[in-house]
Amino acid sequence: MTSETFRSDVQKTIPHRPGVYRYFDDESKILYVGKAKDLRKRVSSYFSASVSHRRTKALVRRINTIEFTVVETEKDALLLENSLIKKLQPPYNILLKSDVTFPYICIVNEPFSRVILTRNPIKNGSQYFGPYTSMRRARVLLEMVQKIFQIRSCSLSLTEKNISAGKFKICLEYHLGNCLGPCEGRQSEEHYNLRLRQVKRLLQGHIKEVISLLTAEMQELAEKYEFERAEQLRQKIELLRDYKGKATVVNPAINNVDVFAFAESPRKAYINFFRVIRGAIIQTKILEITKSLDETREELLVIGIQEFHLQFGNVASEVLLPFQVDYPDEKQKIIVPKIGDKKKLVDLCTKNVMYYRQQRMLAATGMKQKKEMYDAVAHIQTDFRLRSRPVHIECIDNSNFQGSFPVASLVVFKNGKPSKKDYRHFNIKTVVGPDDFASMTEVVLRRYGRLVKENKALPQLLVVDGGKGQLSAAMKAIDELGLRGKLAVAGIAKKLEEIYLPNDPIPLHIDKKSPGLKVIQQMRNEAHRFAITFHRNKRSKAAFKTELSDIPGIGSKTVELLLRHFKTVRKVQEAKEEALLEIVNKRQANNIIEYFSQEKN
Repeated sequence: MTSETFRSDVQKTIPHRPGVYRYFDDESKILYVGKAKDLRKRVSSYFSASVSHRRTKALVRRINTIEFTVVETEKDALLLENSLIKKLQPPYNILLKSDVTFPYICIVNEPFSRVILTRNPIKNGSQYFGPYTSMRRARVLLEMVQKIFQIRSCSLSLTEKNISAGKFKICLEYHLGNCLGPCEGRQSEEHYNLRLRQVKRLLQGHIKEVISLLTAEMQELAEKYEFERAEQLRQKIELLRDYKGKATVVNPAINNVDVFAFAESPRKAYINFFRVIRGAIIQTKILEITKSLDETREELLVIGIQEFHLQFGNVASEVLLPFQVDYPDEKQKIIVPKIGDKKKLVDLCTKNVMYYRQQRMLAATGMKQKKEMYDAVAHIQTDFRLRSRPVHIECIDNSNFQGSFPVASLVVFKNGKPSKKDYRHFNIKTVVGPDDFASMTEVVLRRYGRLVKENKALPQLLVVDGGKGQLSAAMKAIDELGLRGKLAVAGIAKKLEEIYLPNDPIPLHIDKKSPGLKVIQQMRNEAHRFAITFHRNKRSKAAFKTELSDIPGIGSKTVELLLRHFKTVRKVQEAKEEALLEIVNKRQANNIIEYFSQEKN
């Protein structure tokens, strides 16, 4: 598969959404895992002609299959990429292969719990929130939590016994207002835990709830005339309002869960699978099932669940599904979530399987179209008696109006489809009067003389719009360039759609239903449209030229302004200097007056 063909296919099947893509070789072995803000643009970039990195080129040569998973945000894509790289260990990934993990914010399981950053969650009763996409962002959030809720940052063992014994003294953080001094008993554990509950709600993303609680507290302080403390709370509320959402792939409380989603087409069923461990998607896979009987969606989903459990093991305690099924394993709890984070997980899983279905259906349509184009090109080779498949065909057409504004167009088809970036216009330079044959000779000489001079590939077939005369004019140029035998040439006459070949006075009458003839007709019509459009544009520009254009210092834009204001050239001629100065400058006004004065004389 060429880079150009692959890029075209990718643009039709991969969405403009954030997500993670995976490359596999022809043995279905993982090669690379990457993330993208825009999946289609990122994947397409690997197959661009501008790729120069040796290792990237080596990777592209080995790619046989591409899979992708759509997520909600670019940050989610980064976290999912990290999980998959650690799980799959792709050979072309370097940066994320190490055992470095993303940071979590931890509420430590201890009296007067600290709120700290950690990269290594452990099961000791502590609560973890995250993971976060960058240590910097996690630090900013932690600093905000400590500033708003005045949570202690020291590592002292604040047991009731130690506090009662007076073992500790307040530190600088207390005097700075960052801590309320629980080490000396200046803050009760009940009040401290109230603040901790607000911290938890904030880290879970329930910002509105926390703002409401702080607002109520602020109003209560204001009613007590404690305006200084109320103002401090108001500033904290403003900080919270600036804070944007949470930064997790999924809720870290969701652990050891399998998620399934379902989509189908008339002949296929598609089942998507997520495995979620400690708040991260560590496995993702899509299964495609060909329907054999009139199975229900419930039966097909059960088949998919069983297949995935055979591949990845049946270890999850919960299975999240988009609809209820009769699943025989009583050890697993089947849940069809309606709201909350689990529902969001099922929705995300469903979004991916819907994209995959769309990808497969478009790919099937693309394969059908490719086969039709391949058959059409094969028919052209047979019908036009060509030695090789005409994967590159060009067509030339002339256009003029009674010899005026003579132009020509060239359109290019590659693999039976228009290649519009290769279309060209020609202004006829050497021909005087309405001489289509001489115009054809000039265009063929210019086009193919340049290709030869620049050592560029010639098309396998050149089609000229016209019969014997146009074909003879084209062959005159071909012979002058010494290209006879190197470039096949044919003419197509409009009335009977006859095909003329060099040195053959009898035209070919190709079956009107031939796919090859339809491609040639499409080329001829496209060349005609392209030439006519160019010709009309030239005539329109020339028609706009007026007597005003001959006045020194008056350009086309000034002419347009004058005619828009005065409506006619005669009214411009009759206008006084004061009226002209409303539109043009002093020098231009003098030129206009002088020009028409000389004309009268």
